[in-house]
Amino acid sequence: MGGCAVGPDFREPDAPQVESYTPTPVAGETASAPGPGGAAQRLVAGEEVPAQWWILFRSPALDQLIRQALADSPTLASAQATLRVAEENLRAARGALFSPQFDAKGSAGRQRFSPAAIGMPQIPPVEFNLYNASVSIGYYFDLFGSARREFEALQSEADYQQFQLQAAYVTLTANVVTTAIREAALRAQLEATQEILAAEEKQLAIVERQVALGGAARSDVLTQRSQVAQTRAGLPAIEKDLARTRHLFSVFVGKLPGEAQMPEFTLAALELPQELPVSLPSALVRDRPDIRAAEELLHRASAKVGVATANLYPQLTLTGSYGSLTNVSGDWFTAGTSVWSFGVGLAQPLFRGGQLTAQRRAAIAAYDQAAAQYREVVLRAFQNVADTLRALELDAQTLQAQSEAATAAREALDLTQKQYELGAATYLALLTAQRQFQQAKIGLVQAQAARFADSAALFQALGGGWWHEPIRSHGVSDQDKP
Repeated sequence: MGGCAVGPDFREPDAPQVESYTPTPVAGETASAPGPGGAAQRLVAGEEVPAQWWILFRSPALDQLIRQALADSPTLASAQATLRVAEENLRAARGALFSPQFDAKGSAGRQRFSPAAIGMPQIPPVEFNLYNASVSIGYYFDLFGSARREFEALQSEADYQQFQLQAAYVTLTANVVTTAIREAALRAQLEATQEILAAEEKQLAIVERQVALGGAARSDVLTQRSQVAQTRAGLPAIEKDLARTRHLFSVFVGKLPGEAQMPEFTLAALELPQELPVSLPSALVRDRPDIRAAEELLHRASAKVGVATANLYPQLTLTGSYGSLTNVSGDWFTAGTSVWSFGVGLAQPLFRGGQLTAQRRAAIAAYDQAAAQYREVVLRAFQNVADTLRALELDAQTLQAQSEAATAAREALDLTQKQYELGAATYLALLTAQRQFQQAKIGLVQAQAARFADSAALFQALGGGWWHEPIRSHGVSDQDKP
């Protein structure tokens, strides 16, 4: 009967036949610059992402925080519970679709029968007890594969939830890393702003002394005070973002902000990975959990087409029962009390007003929709990797330029301050040098953080290495896997 099963038989989509993620080749090694996040990075083509890629940042505190998040994250727990629901529904469907259905029935009742109902009013009514016990069986012969396709759709749903769990794992680990990098960047930005503020306050004291001695105009003091006030006003905004970032950590690890003891991260405590694996483009469709999840949705849609097609053909069922019917409780299964039935049912849809054919066309349209969505997910995944690779290349160049700009701005500020103290430079020139140094210092911190963040983004874009250590729902072993 298996040869009668209708199609379609699902086939995994082919991987894109491309050799590069970007239209033009990406440099094998990035530029370098002094300071945190300035090391040159080498892109290793064809190498897989390691399972615990975050340890490449050489931060024990970050590693410990991620382990805590993986153990206690409510997002991950929710994804695991959703997977368990799909797995148990699959097990229930296996029993309902492929196993004979046995039911035991029993009943006891007292009845009153009136012979007048059959035209004999002269006979008085009769009251009696009636006891029944039976076992029934039902079995559906899956001639054209409707049950098998339905089970295939449920299997795809369970696999989809499995890949959703892996995607949640990859997203969680990447979010923890990028949040730690953001905190480190905010701390560096806060420290730089405080250093700039201290220098400006020192300069304000010098200008005030010069005014007192008649060597500077009152307007210079007012301008410097305004500059100090503007710099000081920027501190609360940075501190607010820093507080929000640390509160976000508590969500990742499943704790309230008031009870979570989170480590502090600085750019100096993080090490930029000097080798970045870049897996082959042909492997990306198997490594990205979002692509695998979209593939399972396509698989499910294919199976639904098979269900709708099989519903156009005959359905065969087998039913039977055996039991005992008596009016004396002690006469169960004695001679003369047995009852039984056996039957075979065949149902062939003849006219449904076009319902079944319309349902099949709808299933085919749903398959086409799933195919288009799968293609879009693949395109966006490749775009994601291409964007990140270009970002890494340009981040290195930006950091190199920002480092040179910060050094030059520092030297220009020192020179202008000395010239101003000697009367060889105007206060306007000094103010301009201060602002340029402030912008260069903050730009340098942002460029350093961008290299760390985009390095983490590359690991996420390439799938996060989940296939090395796949996680499953709690309490489900490989032997119980549907």
